[in-house]
Amino acid sequence: MASITHSSPHKLRRVFVWQLPVRVYHWLNALAIVALCITGYFIGNPPALLSGAEASDRYLFGWIRFVHFVAAYIFFFNFLFRIYWGFVGNKYADWKNFIPTNKKFFQEIWQVLSIDIFLKKNKEHMSVGHNALAGLVYFFTFIAFMVQCITGFALYANMSDWWFADLFIWASWLFGHDDFALRNWHHATMWFFIVFAMVHVYLVFYHDYVEGRGETSSIVGGWKFIDEEAFHKDQQDTAEWEVKKKGRAIR
Repeated sequence: MASITHSSPHKLRRVFVWQLPVRVYHWLNALAIVALCITGYFIGNPPALLSGAEASDRYLFGWIRFVHFVAAYIFFFNFLFRIYWGFVGNKYADWKNFIPTNKKFFQEIWQVLSIDIFLKKNKEHMSVGHNALAGLVYFFTFIAFMVQCITGFALYANMSDWWFADLFIWASWLFGHDDFALRNWHHATMWFFIVFAMVHVYLVFYHDYVEGRGETSSIVGGWKFIDEEAFHKDQQDTAEWEVKKKGRAIR
């Protein structure tokens, strides 16, 4: 007869983590990236479509370009807002979650890797917001966001008279002196987003399964379920963060 294993009970506390602006940013960003990748792929590799209709009645690629440009502006200004919110949002949205500033940051990265790669059971890394590894990856993702925006507007500047697009024309010199190099950078970054999205979705579901803290639903409602011990430690960190933030504001 199979033995029954009883897990030791532990208390969980419901904690509000992701503020509404962060959640709106996340989903707007996800939708914009999907639209940009699909339309961008067709723009870069247009299929040969044969039709007997009048050319004036067919505006398929005009609509593809229109959707791409609209999604690009949403993506760009949404990204600018996230930069701003990294300075005024709560502790979990702060930019210090994304940039390595101490030895503890790298120690937590190793702890997360031991679970994600070596499948070890280790609860020490359970940060309330982003863990250190996720934060570092998001930091590089933000850099990719900037590359995509700069190269995209630089390409647009060559076909537009709008002054805003002309602000990015200098990128032609930075990324290779011609449109071909710009397009290669823009295209390569698109594939980075596709790979990142697949890994991101997998790890969100994986950590939700391993930790059982509402990781998946938290980006919809903003709430997570936190172990009491981790919660009290997080409260102390939050108090220290608020003191430091007030100190920066006074200076």
